[in-house]
Amino acid sequence: MSKIKIEGNVSGTGTLTIAAPNTNTDRTLTLPDGAGEIVTASGGVLPALDGSNLTGVAGGLQSMQVFTSSDTWTKPAGITKIKVIGTAGGGGGGGSGSAGDYAAGGGAGGTCISFIDVSAVSSVAVTVGAAGDRGNYNGVGGTGGNTTFGSYFTASGGGGGSTGNDQTNEGGAGGAATGGDINLQGGDGSCGQQDDADGNQAHGGQGAASYWGGGGSASSYNSNARSGVAHGSGGGGGSNENYFGGYGAVGIVVIEEYA
Repeated sequence: MSKIKIEGNVSGTGTLTIAAPNTNTDRTLTLPDGAGEIVTASGGVLPALDGSNLTGVAGGLQSMQVFTSSDTWTKPAGITKIKVIGTAGGGGGGGSGSAGDYAAGGGAGGTCISFIDVSAVSSVAVTVGAAGDRGNYNGVGGTGGNTTFGSYFTASGGGGGSTGNDQTNEGGAGGAATGGDINLQGGDGSCGQQDDADGNQAHGGQGAASYWGGGGSASSYNSNARSGVAHGSGGGGGSNENYFGGYGAVGIVVIEEYA
């Protein structure tokens, strides 16, 4: 028969107490059949645990889907919750007018972030906002398209930048965002300038940055502007005479899927 030995430590002064539980039923503590410590001193390391037989433990991030054009999200097996980030299309930059006119940059699309329980959902329609058109000679930039995730949220597209021949020279307004748990309005495009009579050779307005990154740079003297760089950003404004603005950037929907 095996024996239990409780061995004291001659240098210690504390008392080790093994207390019985307040119960009317027996309890059994079975020690492992091997040498070594079960738990080391305070702050020590527990032995490795095998979790292969664990059940009922919630899972983390399992997968991700990214949409840069309209489609349908279909729930993978085992997914119960999702985090959705949706950004609308960016506005196009305005086109320059006459000599000395510098157009404004396009606004960025709004962004919605939602945390959704999809236990009872199998699929959701995804609409990704189109890029706003660039402004041609003396033309206003186009507004970016809206991005939606079913009926959960709507992110609105950024506004187009004004033409260089417009006295206001306003940058495109950032798109609104509604319905998400977090709603972020897009940034406004930078203003342009009309009738630079001093010949300073200024530049058009910068396209607004979106949630994902920077917009298109404005053009310098006598050149077309650049299109939006990051998803949902605005295009830059054209400069001087007969030069175009940059296109806005298309929106995006990113879905993180959790078990």
